[in-house]
Amino acid sequence: MIGRDEEDRTRFTRRTLMLGGAGLLGFASLTSRLYQLQILEAKKYRGLSEENQFNFRLLVPSRGRILDRTGQELATNADNFRLLLRPEQVSDLDVLFEKLSHIMTLPEGREAEIRKEFTRRAKASTIRIADHVDWETFARVNLLLPELPGIQPEVGEIRTYPAGYDTAHITGYVGSVPPDHLMGDEPLLRHPGFRIGRTGMERKYDLELRGEPGALKFEVNALGRVIRELPDIRTRAKPGKDIRLSIDKDLQAVAVKAFEGVSGAACVLDLASGEVRALASTPSFDPNKFSRGISNDDYQALLNDKFNPLFNKAIGGSFPPASCFKPVVAMAAMDARMADPKERIHCSGKIELGDRVFHCWRREGHGNVDLNGAIGVSCDIYFYELARRLGIERIHAAAMKFGFGKLFDLDLGGGSAGLVPTQAWKRARFDLPWAQGETLIAGIGQGYLSATPIQLAVMTARIATGRKIIPTLEHKEHRNGNTAEPLGFSDAAFDMARQGMFSVVNKPWATAFFPDGLDGKGTLWAGKTGTGQVRRITQAERDDKVLKNDELPWEQRDHALFVGFAPFENPELAISVVVEHGGGGASAAAPRARRILKFALEKDRKLAAITSKQGQVL
Repeated sequence: MIGRDEEDRTRFTRRTLMLGGAGLLGFASLTSRLYQLQILEAKKYRGLSEENQFNFRLLVPSRGRILDRTGQELATNADNFRLLLRPEQVSDLDVLFEKLSHIMTLPEGREAEIRKEFTRRAKASTIRIADHVDWETFARVNLLLPELPGIQPEVGEIRTYPAGYDTAHITGYVGSVPPDHLMGDEPLLRHPGFRIGRTGMERKYDLELRGEPGALKFEVNALGRVIRELPDIRTRAKPGKDIRLSIDKDLQAVAVKAFEGVSGAACVLDLASGEVRALASTPSFDPNKFSRGISNDDYQALLNDKFNPLFNKAIGGSFPPASCFKPVVAMAAMDARMADPKERIHCSGKIELGDRVFHCWRREGHGNVDLNGAIGVSCDIYFYELARRLGIERIHAAAMKFGFGKLFDLDLGGGSAGLVPTQAWKRARFDLPWAQGETLIAGIGQGYLSATPIQLAVMTARIATGRKIIPTLEHKEHRNGNTAEPLGFSDAAFDMARQGMFSVVNKPWATAFFPDGLDGKGTLWAGKTGTGQVRRITQAERDDKVLKNDELPWEQRDHALFVGFAPFENPELAISVVVEHGGGGASAAAPRARRILKFALEKDRKLAAITSKQGQVL
């Protein structure tokens, strides 16, 4: 018995020693590992732990506003509830879409686009799931967020245009960042909710409007749900700069309204500063559709519209200046001593040059007319003769001084310089010599000559002031900010042109007589009508019957033009109006110009009265 007990004690002691040794060895290994993790590699694992516990979020800055001259908003921002996807947090995309389908319905094709982006993009890139989510859906997603790993709800901003249709060609619109912009290292451009200016002022001032991004560090749990923000580790986003334009929102609305149902353009210039008060092009479009993401059907409808609503006709539309050009020819002829205001030229309704016959717009002619009368009744025969005396090179030189042939696109893009032909231009373009008959046609603003509505407004502003007015969309605190550079014409020539334009709207025998003045209260103004011919009338048609505009297809009808300035004494504003294929300038363009100018002057008077009263109170 003793021997067996001794053997048992020996076996127990051996096992105890073995277990104790193993335990000691395990403890030593654990202690060593803990020392390695907590002491030697503490910095490494602390960093990894914080990466798992904390996330950084880019804070998109608020885009600066675009304001009119009085501070009214033309472009601003509104809340946009959206859903983003963080690919690195998604383990099963199919399961995620299945759960999401019980909460909301994605637009057709959007899921396929997300899957494509999910495959193509780096895991660190955030993907946009949906914008403009309604509040009920947005709240439900937030409530069920633990069941939707990878979904990131966000309250962002969307660009809105309160004036919409009225100022679309001026403000332009924002859109998604093009792929070529993503090549750089700017993280803001890769944010799925970020938009950049694509056209108009949004494009011109894009960098100023963008602002500067911020960053936010926040703590998340194992499900990726935000537990708390860390305000001490936050860089605030810096909002973009507000941009103030010279446009008057109310006047712009009146100008656009004046073109309701027709295609055309109008431009109103401030004669003290050169500021563009209104720049209307109709029909227009809704820029809000572009900022939200326009559908392909809507975009194609805009592209296929024969009235070209996406095109800014005010700066890019090229039209024959027609009879609106006649004051320029008259001034050039006077200063070249080739015209005497008292000289009378007989108009029988037509003249012959070689084997060609050139007609006046009034078939029976105007009889004997002097220079003032020729401008007032817009006699073509009179200006054929002045053009013949001048020649195309002198006509070209005078036109260039009044802004024709110059690009005034106001940094909006898509502008045209029009065309002022010369002998060299025709030789280079057609390899043909210049014909004298082409000079006669240029003298009445037809033929190769073409101009934009804003060029016509600049011409009118320069006639009214005698200065080299330069148009701008920049709002100026001091209204005398434009150039005082003279144009190089005599005072007598300017006075003659102004008096001729005065006759147009204030004399009963002229083309656009308004008996009660500009505003129905006898305010005197000046103007010039024009009818831009777009088709050649054959002799056979003249012998039979010249078709009226309303008997022709829209595309073959004449363009209606009018230019003017007001008041006649101490002029403040100049205007140009073009009604595309609108018929006669006196009937289609002049009344619209009168309506727009009347509103502009009345508003200026009211603002001046208010300012004066406030000054008296102070």
